[in-house]
Amino acid sequence: MAATTKLVIVESPAKAKTIAKFLGRGYKVEASQGHVRDLPKSQLGVDVENDFDMKYITIHGRGKILTKIRKEAKAAGKIFLATDPDREGEAISWHLAHTLGIDLDKACRVEFHEITKKAVQNAIQNPRPIDMDRVDAQQARRALDRLVGYKISPLLWAKVRKGLSAGRVQSVATRLVVEREHEINDFIPEEYWDIIAHAVIPGAKGKKNTFQLKLSTLDGEKAVLDNEKKAMDAKAMVESQEFHVSSIKKGEKKKTPAPPFTTSSLQQEAGRKLNFTTQKTMQVVQQLYEGVDLEGEGTQGLVTYIRTDSVRVSEEAVNAARSFIAERYGERYLPETPHVYKGRSNAQDAHEAIRPTDVNRTPESVKASLSREQFQLYRLIYARFLASQMSFAQYDTLTMDVTGGSVVLRFYGEHKRFAGFTGVYEEGTDDQVENKDSALPEFEEGAEVQILDVEGNQHFTQPPARYTEASLVRMMEEKGIGRPSTYAPTITTIIARGYVTRDQKRLYPTELGSMVNQMMTQYFSEIVDTDFTAQMEEKLDHVEEGKADWKEVLRDFYPDFAKTLEHAEQEVEKVEFKDEPSDEVCDKCGAQMVYRMGRFGKFLACPNFPDCRNTKPILHYIDAPCPQCGGRLLEKTSKKNRKFFGCEHYPDCDFVSWEMPVAEKCPQCGSFMTLKRSRKGETWHLCANENCRHKVAVQESAEENMEDNE
Repeated sequence: MAATTKLVIVESPAKAKTIAKFLGRGYKVEASQGHVRDLPKSQLGVDVENDFDMKYITIHGRGKILTKIRKEAKAAGKIFLATDPDREGEAISWHLAHTLGIDLDKACRVEFHEITKKAVQNAIQNPRPIDMDRVDAQQARRALDRLVGYKISPLLWAKVRKGLSAGRVQSVATRLVVEREHEINDFIPEEYWDIIAHAVIPGAKGKKNTFQLKLSTLDGEKAVLDNEKKAMDAKAMVESQEFHVSSIKKGEKKKTPAPPFTTSSLQQEAGRKLNFTTQKTMQVVQQLYEGVDLEGEGTQGLVTYIRTDSVRVSEEAVNAARSFIAERYGERYLPETPHVYKGRSNAQDAHEAIRPTDVNRTPESVKASLSREQFQLYRLIYARFLASQMSFAQYDTLTMDVTGGSVVLRFYGEHKRFAGFTGVYEEGTDDQVENKDSALPEFEEGAEVQILDVEGNQHFTQPPARYTEASLVRMMEEKGIGRPSTYAPTITTIIARGYVTRDQKRLYPTELGSMVNQMMTQYFSEIVDTDFTAQMEEKLDHVEEGKADWKEVLRDFYPDFAKTLEHAEQEVEKVEFKDEPSDEVCDKCGAQMVYRMGRFGKFLACPNFPDCRNTKPILHYIDAPCPQCGGRLLEKTSKKNRKFFGCEHYPDCDFVSWEMPVAEKCPQCGSFMTLKRSRKGETWHLCANENCRHKVAVQESAEENMEDNE
């Protein structure tokens, strides 16, 4: 390689492939495959006696990669470090500079927020020195996490069970899940009733003249019905009165589009609308960011940088979106001035929101080049961004009061007069409004109202919903726990460690998670305190901004932590943790097998370990027979981590289905049916026979049908 050749170093091979095509001849692009140096796994690596000096070593398996990079670096005329534009990326560049002997004051660092030809070439033309404030913020986080994990984990091994570990942010996330379970268990339902009158209003203009009216006030006060007697008395009063339309109030309201995605909001919405886990969302969006090979265009990065807490968008991107909206949808869908969104008060605002790199590259135009998951996520990001710069949705509202004596009944309805941005995208957290979108009728004040029948409906207040991954991310963001890059790995870690389990999208604390949390809250209350964790995040932000010294943060933290640790080591008693028994019998020694948690989740193990090392996977059967042979059906996972259902007698029976079969047979053709759910919460059984496709609506339990945003 000639000395005039320039070497560009990035993290991933996919990113290297994309950038190499943009830069062309004269450039060599290599991938470090993430960090090349880190603290040793076998020891603490943070010297608390010598002002927290960090001991870095080459990561196992990176030796060959570094040898190749060193060889290319020696032959290169210039070296550019083009890792991700965040703390972690800055730290990787710093480690690479140290390894390659690059002067830290030298302009070797290039930063781009989207992997497009223009952005990459502009970045190469404007290198800068490594930002040591960012590096120090990453070092401080790494040291804090190492001190907490490596100091507390041995205590867990000694007092609870070998192999456990405690993380600084993960422990707080586990606490949130455990405390939500306590809230649910301690919840006392409160009874309440509502009174609904079905009425006819002669002369009403519209598609119908039968309406549902809800009891609003009794004797001039809001109707509060907290027992059956009050409800039945109120029902009797409604039935005994003659009613007329006493007031009609028409109004208008506007609905504002949601801002473009941050990392957090993308994880939440992908969980609601696409049923993606936070980990899967980040895996797929990373692919979209690093570049996809498009037909006729070559490799292109489809979205901007994906680890961000900002809703800010560049002026260039806004102008491009406005031009596209005007051309595609018309001027009516374009607001007079661009929408500007305000981010969270604790947001770093270092990067733009997540958006398509080219608004003219519609999801449909690239669908053939994307996998199913890539297309779904790109369409979600694209629609959200485009909608964020479109006109408000406009609604007509109608509130009508119907009075009889001292009783007032109320009707409320909305009608979407202009779709605006909702023609492209609506958030998954939208509330469902009674009578919404139905054409509003016309009433006249004084008109008589004929009550057909009155019903009293009993309800009970519901406990808070268990967290989903989406709602846990939202709570972590609200409380300032972690940052965009940490949400997904935090949740993945607490599930992998067996502290939390996921069932039907809901997160449940395990017995082990509850036990570890109890010990942490009792002896390390500050570590698992949400306010303390949020304050620590702010201190790390101050380090990045150059307002605080990273070692001073450690000096403030460690002395009190060391005292707490010493006290805990003396006070914590050995916990007797019993394995949960199963119904399975070990086929090697006859013992009753138990449930254990391993690296890849829960499994069955013989309790006589190490004398008997028999293990079995846990099989999840569903309540429906195999349509082909009548055997039991199993819930399985494909190589791409997609759920499907197959027969227990495989390979003798090869029945498989991506949709969950149900026990009910199709009443029309007798074929098996599958469970289907819509994004609006509707549930039905659908015939699997392509020539039939008969649908049967079904009711689900409140827990199953609960929206993610509750």
